[in-house]
Amino acid sequence: MAIARAMVTRPAVLFADEPTGALDSGSARTVLGLLREMVDSAGQTIVMVTHDPVAAARADAVVFLSDGRIVDRAIRPSAREVADRLARLEG
Repeated sequence: MAIARAMVTRPAVLFADEPTGALDSGSARTVLGLLREMVDSAGQTIVMVTHDPVAAARADAVVFLSDGRIVDRAIRPSAREVADRLARLEG
């Protein structure tokens, strides 16, 4: 419902906190597709927080945080690249 409201009101910046966290894989793909479409067709800015490498890979840019600090960045990374960087952060 929150995504539907955001699509209708079209705020300048949409903040999405783990938007696919509680969804099955099919619903998660749908939500990520809607968010991507909002960026591509409407030019909307979306800031998404996620631990999911597949979701992060849909972004134009990914910022990696550790203990509240930016420790790495990536431009249009693959899900594998995101997962590898996350694994290095935990190691």
